Amino acid sequence: MQYSNTISLHVWGRYALFSDPITRVGGEKFSYPIPTYQAIKGILESVYWKPSFLWVPDAVRVMNPIETESKGIRPIRYNNGTNDLSIYTYLVNVSYQIQAHFEWNPHRPDLAGDRNEHKHYFIAKRMLEWGGRRDIFLGTRECQGYVEPCEFHEGPGAYDGTPAVPFGLMVHGITYADEDGSGRMSQRLWRPVMEDGVIRFIRPEECPVIRPIHRQRPKSFALGQNVQGCDALYQEVTRDGLA
Repeated sequence: MQYSNTISLHVWGRYALFSDPITRVGGEKFSYPIPTYQAIKGILESVYWKPSFLWVPDAVRVMNPIETESKGIRPIRYNNGTNDLSIYTYLVNVSYQIQAHFEWNPHRPDLAGDRNEHKHYFIAKRMLEWGGRRDIFLGTRECQGYVEPCEFHEGPGAYDGTPAVPFGLMVHGITYADEDGSGRMSQRLWRPVMEDGVIRFIRPEECPVIRPIHRQRPKSFALGQNVQGCDALYQEVTRDGLA
């Protein structure tokens, strides 16, 4: 389904680490073979974000072959500050096409005055052309990514014509307290399938497995105080030559 505020972007980088939580118990990290819904949402929020709306990734197209590379890493131990030795397994030479749209956050009635779809949409597109408002990370801080506008499905992909490939039970993402009105943080899991090189995401509320993590108090926002109104932001972006 195509939404009126849909954007498409090309994301690429030398390394990516969409870490599987199961592999982090012993200090090791092993990447999922594909990006999670939450990782893509984080990329979109780095391009452009306001608390009045939520990014909803719709689909991701895998452009390059899925390959991994293991590295010996010396992270710092939390208990005594000394170095430890761990093996991190990264995805290498990653490239994705992403299709997504945004929706107003119904659990933020305090920011209803910031709901101007036209301005948010065109600011988001302009920020995408400039490579995002913040640095792009592919799963973790050490995996730098880059973004640019694209047309979804343009160009050849490594898995074009490939039949359905299931990936088993994976993390879908995290639901924060101000996103569903529950007053708690939860983790979502699902079973993605790649078909013709494309993974189509289900919505957060459709995930078959949802695990509560802990109670959480939503952060307080107020227009004109700790968040700019849409008109003020648009004027700032226009003044800086970005719109």
